[in-house]
Amino acid sequence: MSSILIKNIKEIVTMDRERNRLKGYSLLIKDNKISKISDKIDFEADEVIDGSDYFLYPGLINTHHHFYQTLTRNIPQVQNVELFNWLKYLYPIWARLIPEAVYYSSLVAMGELLKTGCTTSVDQFYVFPKGQPKELLDEEFRAAKEIGIRFHGCRGSMSLSKKDGGLPPDEVVQTEEEVLADSQRVIEKFHDYKPFAMQRVVLAPCSPFSVTENLLRESIKLARNYKVESHTHLAETKDEEKFCQKIFGMRPLKYIEKVGWLGDDVWFAHCVHLTESEIDLLAETGTGVAHCPVSNQKLASGAANVPYMLKKKVPVGLAVDGSASNDSSNMIAELKSTLLIHRLIYGISSMSAEEVMVMATNGGRDVLNQPEVGSIEEGKAADMFLINTKKLGFAGGLSDSVSALVTCGDSQIVDITIVNGKIVVRDGRLVTIDENIVAEKANKISQEMIKG
Repeated sequence: MSSILIKNIKEIVTMDRERNRLKGYSLLIKDNKISKISDKIDFEADEVIDGSDYFLYPGLINTHHHFYQTLTRNIPQVQNVELFNWLKYLYPIWARLIPEAVYYSSLVAMGELLKTGCTTSVDQFYVFPKGQPKELLDEEFRAAKEIGIRFHGCRGSMSLSKKDGGLPPDEVVQTEEEVLADSQRVIEKFHDYKPFAMQRVVLAPCSPFSVTENLLRESIKLARNYKVESHTHLAETKDEEKFCQKIFGMRPLKYIEKVGWLGDDVWFAHCVHLTESEIDLLAETGTGVAHCPVSNQKLASGAANVPYMLKKKVPVGLAVDGSASNDSSNMIAELKSTLLIHRLIYGISSMSAEEVMVMATNGGRDVLNQPEVGSIEEGKAADMFLINTKKLGFAGGLSDSVSALVTCGDSQIVDITIVNGKIVVRDGRLVTIDENIVAEKANKISQEMIKG
């Protein structure tokens, strides 16, 4: 049994039901769980950390991402275009993805997330170029295991090509039979149903404008047969709304309801363009939302009405979205953006730092239906991060530990990240991989793909 004792912590932000914050307490980790939280713990642990200068937080949960896009971020030609034109430019570059590219792009994204306090991440991988091995998603699961992040891998898909009325080109589109067969393979190979699972599978057809209606129906049926969750993009842009009205004769949420995609085993990325009555339907059905504020701002997609969603008790988690529309995987930066965008649009009382933190922890837990994560409590998963309060960026700002995290700091790099009871970031550096080698490999692959 391995153990870590963090002693005399300056403040623990528990994010438990009562939102307790504990000053001067110690925390004991045994194996992969939080064993004890007390003002005094006598235990001969394998490692003892002096927490007297640290704020300790539950690990953040990223509910939507596209890891492979770390290879195509900051391309000048797509810095000033909206979603549909952005996709049309990037699809041919993504068509050059190979297994090595998937592996290294995943390490880059996961590494950035871990260094910014994220301990659980979703990734929606939906680009399967013709001529490449079908096991591309396997590379993400391999990378997640090596780097040590808790991972919900989405077997995404696109089956509606440009010639059939969709948006993506033929070279990145698969048949329904190919998608469903590989979806079943991935579930059977990687999904762990047990509590405290480090790897789970989600079925995630890409979007209404890139997937056939039949695949949406068959995918949700397959997911429910295997008791796994389902995920897709929805109501991200006005262009998507116009597409759905033109092709299906209805708004995006009505269409997705028609094909059976509502329920507490489903969550949607974005949900920017929903009416209050549509948000009411999400609340009634327990359907979740991944809120992606930075991506929505960068692509000028709009701002989701998250204050109303929270008022109606829709499960809402936070997400960084793809690294080509962000262009980073910085989870803590997402917190500040969330706070500011809603205050700007909906008013000063519409969002607090604590509400943002709730979404980034409890909200992600509820969206992913993994109750062991998202709070610091005895018996819960040992997923957490620590920040040294003696950093210059926090000077004069220590009155509130949550708003300090959300609004202060000259860097979002944390000091220590612990996942499943193991230290994966120490002194702001990744422990499990060589950051310099991964960055060098990723840059080389990126340039080859872009030059094409």
